[in-house]
Amino acid sequence: MQPQTSKSGIINAAIAYVMWGVLPLFWNLLEEVDAGHLLAHRIVWSFVTMILIVLLLGKIGPFIKQVKELFRNKRAFWGLFAASITVSLNWLVFIWAVNSGHVLQSSLGYYINPLISILLAMIILKEKSTRLQIVSFALAAVGVIYLTISYGVFPWVSFLLAITFAVYGLLKKVVMIPPMFGLTIETMFVTPLAVLYLLFVPAANTAPLPTSTAIILFLSGAATAAPLLLFAHGARRLSLTTIGLLQYIAPTLMLLLGVTLFGEAFTHAHLIAFACIWGALILYTISGLRMKHLTMKQLKNAEAAK
Repeated sequence: MQPQTSKSGIINAAIAYVMWGVLPLFWNLLEEVDAGHLLAHRIVWSFVTMILIVLLLGKIGPFIKQVKELFRNKRAFWGLFAASITVSLNWLVFIWAVNSGHVLQSSLGYYINPLISILLAMIILKEKSTRLQIVSFALAAVGVIYLTISYGVFPWVSFLLAITFAVYGLLKKVVMIPPMFGLTIETMFVTPLAVLYLLFVPAANTAPLPTSTAIILFLSGAATAAPLLLFAHGARRLSLTTIGLLQYIAPTLMLLLGVTLFGEAFTHAHLIAFACIWGALILYTISGLRMKHLTMKQLKNAEAAK
């Protein structure tokens, strides 16, 4: 049975999505740092931040126990390792997109994400699809195809973001580890690679970083950890339908930022493509509400039959 929606759950999840939605503003402050080095810093400082949180909460004992259990379970180990690589790729694409003038494509990617997640669940987890879901996939595909034909270029940034985050979510569903420990271990896996990259790969900008930039790089750990932990806290107290509605906050804010602050052109082709995606998401939401209503009805009938 899905959890009951609570006020604190909505507040935590909504704040998480708002933080994700305005994250382009944060990464844009670091546009003088190339995407590879920015990703490496994000990984390292995320790991440092998570270790500090674990220590401050007095969870180091349970954390070490969780790590030992993970190393004994090969399926869980490789699942979380794959999640670590996948989310790192997602971060890299997002950072590059923001600092290369592709915020609209990022927004489109996170609008498409829930539809990709359902598609993966159908293919890999063998979950059944509804007629409305199938129509929503077709409508979203029409939007993407129209955008591709209009510009002659496939929106690969959008799809990389959508697919990597959907795969990450699928892997996290398969490997059941508390969110705080999960994020700490994920960043732990890739931190050695990030450190080696920072040590041995020359930066595009060889000038010493200003103190302000160094401070912002350090804060990238908190900027990564905070929304993930807030979302994890909120998601436990919300139904999937409520989460599905809240998740549109982030891409909507990205869309607004892309057009208003970053000066990206929102063309007629964008309008048609986004309209198709929005229509698909409306159908997806209606489908979710119907499924929730049907589930509640079945539960009530089952209780009445006892």
